[in-house]
Amino acid sequence: MIRFASLGSGSKGNALIVESGRTRVLVDCGFRPREMVSRLERFGVEPESVTAVLITHEHADHVGGAAQCAARFGWAIHASHGTAAAAGQLSEATVRRFDSHTSFAIEDLQISPFPVPHDAREPTQFVIGDGAVRLGVLTDVGRVTSHIVEMLKGCEGLVLECNHDLEMLARGRYPPKLKKRISGDFGHLDNHAAANLLREVADSRLQHVVAAHLSAENNTPDLARKALLGVLACDGDRIQVAGQEVGVDWVEIH
Repeated sequence: MIRFASLGSGSKGNALIVESGRTRVLVDCGFRPREMVSRLERFGVEPESVTAVLITHEHADHVGGAAQCAARFGWAIHASHGTAAAAGQLSEATVRRFDSHTSFAIEDLQISPFPVPHDAREPTQFVIGDGAVRLGVLTDVGRVTSHIVEMLKGCEGLVLECNHDLEMLARGRYPPKLKKRISGDFGHLDNHAAANLLREVADSRLQHVVAAHLSAENNTPDLARKALLGVLACDGDRIQVAGQEVGVDWVEIH
């Protein structure tokens, strides 16, 4: 059994905790130590019980607190070669570099990174398994590739980016250059694109989906949830939305 929770998801900071047995890892650490302690306490987690943090890419909302938290709490930092080189925040930290196509183990968890198109040096996302079930994590991606689809097929849980609603983005106050970046091939997934991906990868094994990395300006939880519900046609209990401040409480996949 794997369980996971979002400590917060959005442009102001991201962190996802995943655990199986006695192993706990974070995917990203966009919160500095004091804020991280506060957020972990809400989930009954002592910071020192976290084994490692996996960094998806070098943007501050994903890596901003990693080095300080690792130094204070004794966490190991894992990142791709490109991310480790590009993340100035990690320059004073010891980073265990991984190949973005090669799986590795962290105690009871198997970590399978995969590359994604995003405006970063060598961004990766992850499938995390315990030998029985798998959690797929996909945020900060501009477009869906065939490799992404293959990696996420058959997962029992998904954390899936629903960054923006295309109409809200088009009507919104962002300058044209920023709108183009967000909606481009190296930006972020909109609700419709996320729903299309879910349609390709969902099967009878999928138990829970968490919509993540929603824009505060260009999306709403209702719109993201509605897009995913249109694919799964379920009663809604299987779909949650991770917010910036409260994240999502523990979700178990069996």
